[in-house]
Amino acid sequence: MWNAEILAIGFELLVGRQAETNSLFLTDQLASLGIEVRFKSVVGDDEADIADAIRTAARRADVVVMTGGLGPTVDDVTREAVARITGCPLRRRARALESIKRRLAAWGRIPTPVQLRQALIPAGAEVLSNPVGSAPGFCLEWKGTFLVALPGVPAEARAMAAAEVLPRLQKRIAHRGGQKPPVPIGRRVLHTFGLSESEVDLRLKGVVPEDSSLRLGLQASPLGVLVSLTASSSATGAKRRQSSCPGHDVDVLASVFHEVRRRLGEFAFAEGEDTMEAVVGRLLADKQLTLAVAESCTGGLIGHRLTQVPGASSYLDRVVVSYSNRAKVELLGVPAKVIAKHGAVSAPVVAGMAKGVRERSRTAVGLSVTGIAGPGGGTATKPVGLIYTGLDWGEEACLTREFRFHGDREAIKLRSSQAALDLLRRWLLGLEAVHR
Repeated sequence: MWNAEILAIGFELLVGRQAETNSLFLTDQLASLGIEVRFKSVVGDDEADIADAIRTAARRADVVVMTGGLGPTVDDVTREAVARITGCPLRRRARALESIKRRLAAWGRIPTPVQLRQALIPAGAEVLSNPVGSAPGFCLEWKGTFLVALPGVPAEARAMAAAEVLPRLQKRIAHRGGQKPPVPIGRRVLHTFGLSESEVDLRLKGVVPEDSSLRLGLQASPLGVLVSLTASSSATGAKRRQSSCPGHDVDVLASVFHEVRRRLGEFAFAEGEDTMEAVVGRLLADKQLTLAVAESCTGGLIGHRLTQVPGASSYLDRVVVSYSNRAKVELLGVPAKVIAKHGAVSAPVVAGMAKGVRERSRTAVGLSVTGIAGPGGGTATKPVGLIYTGLDWGEEACLTREFRFHGDREAIKLRSSQAALDLLRRWLLGLEAVHR
């Protein structure tokens, strides 16, 4: 089996000010060719450090994919680092230069000398076109390792990997004479919400057969617990030697995944790259229901997530951010005496918000959330992380749920938005709403 390393380049990624996400889709794309990512590394914008990281990666990987450091500014030095270790000097390449000029012209911009610096590519490297941005990438073979350099912008890296990198890797795999072609690495992903990581682990105990080298992975986040199953018929180790046939793990992946989904039941809401907002959107569209949202502590996050889904205008009418008590009264009609008696963070208030936004918008459903995101504002009786969600559809008393979330302000807001959307999902599916 071929193996790969992903090298993310950029100071912001190193210090944690920006999340590194390119490795997620790159791992899946490489797996489709039977190439297993064994290492992921992050390095800053220092040319010497990048060069050392590439040398280390090349010693242990057949394919090294670098993302970042191809822009026009002085801290973009991936090109220089590759030129340093390979001995291939930078040359201004005509194909890269014309690509940059065309892209900037389409944006109504005249290229500056700094921007044209992106056309400098190591001699002998193949230029990779960028269909989304201005920075071209490149690839070359060095000491038996295939080096690929892509921009760090996720949309650009994703498009270039699919259109430029994978076809080249396919050709390399096909032309390696005398070797059995690698089998694509099977991977299935399931998203859950409403169970802790330990609860998911307990439900899935023993789900992977002992004679299989299927790998079960759990990853907790504010949006829930992601469950992954990975299989490769090229796996090695004791479990592989015990397998009944070479394709054993690939064959059983579907059946084990089905059992995983059965055990997690209603807490599993999506597969693959699907999201809670997309699931909710499809359910609303299928049932021809319209939705209005009233948000307090989430500050419009639910609305943002819903409108990230193409076609949301067919079911989403409006999103009201009623952050203050006055806004809850004036925009949603929540009685001031209810707020005074129970407080803004309470079941009666979240019910009034859901009812108010539904009645004023004349939609089929009203969804609401209020709470204390922190880090301040909590009390002994209403601590930071106390969240209420509400759902009103006009036929009976509003459905409300209480949650006690943990984490920083951002995490609590994300969990709150997910809890509200999950309340709506469960109602649309006829499932019992949960609270934790």
